Amino acid sequence: MTNKKNHTILEPATIQSVVGLQLLAKSIANGYTYGLHNSRRKGLGIEFSQFRSYEKGDDLRQLDWKMLARSGKYFIKESEVETNIQVQFIVDASNSMRHEEQNISKLDYAKVFIATLAYIFDKQGDKIGLASLNDTGFRQIPVTDHKNQWNYLLKNLHEIKPGGTWPIDLQWAEKLHQRAHKELFICISDGYQEHDELTKFFCYLKNPRNEVIVIHVLGDNELNFSYNKQVIFEDLETGKKKKVDTQAAKESYLKALQQGTDKIKQKLQVKGIQYFLCNYSKPIEETIYQFVALRNRLL
Repeated sequence: MTNKKNHTILEPATIQSVVGLQLLAKSIANGYTYGLHNSRRKGLGIEFSQFRSYEKGDDLRQLDWKMLARSGKYFIKESEVETNIQVQFIVDASNSMRHEEQNISKLDYAKVFIATLAYIFDKQGDKIGLASLNDTGFRQIPVTDHKNQWNYLLKNLHEIKPGGTWPIDLQWAEKLHQRAHKELFICISDGYQEHDELTKFFCYLKNPRNEVIVIHVLGDNELNFSYNKQVIFEDLETGKKKKVDTQAAKESYLKALQQGTDKIKQKLQVKGIQYFLCNYSKPIEETIYQFVALRNRLL
């Protein structure tokens, strides 16, 4: 991968069109070497990998008869073949994702992030899909490797509108599983929840056969409480407003934020879910670079 000195500027007007999303995603992705997963599995393939001792239940077609003739022992000849995965992007479409910093909302940033990753996965030959939800509805594009899937995903990504809250019911998590295949869920959310409903949803998605990554999107003002004097804060999901002396509240806010993010991270990691905290006030190229680098280290 290469780091770029000039960063893409995310303009609201550009993000609000499918063509704009296409251009942004390609521009960002083409600045890096593709490779969100380099996983390989042992199997019947073309490239030779190694020999190992025969074990009960192994496919007899993989026995190496020349090794048997020479040594009198049974050996399996293994090869390495590339693995393709099914990638399902899940977007938090609750109203709190309307929060803006530098004229860009969390949801708009999530759209560019997903469009870019989806482009990379699609170029790697992986199947991609998209789901978005809140307590007012559920929307899904099933995972497929159709040649126009990325463009279809962008169209539906563009149409996502924020509203309501995150649903408490776990029924939608069940609908997302394609249990016959290797799955990767990439979930993007700001982590805003009342009763651990988000955390429970992500944990419910995880099983021994799949992989789940949660991208926790917060802005610089949220992370550092970069406000001056008195500010009126509005809860975007309940509509409640509160005047706050930011200087007096900063220390307690930052402490509560740290405790909250640590709690989410710990609960997810116990289930084997990867957690990635994203400051969406930073250049998106840097964040994509960090995400891909982290993922490749974990494989």
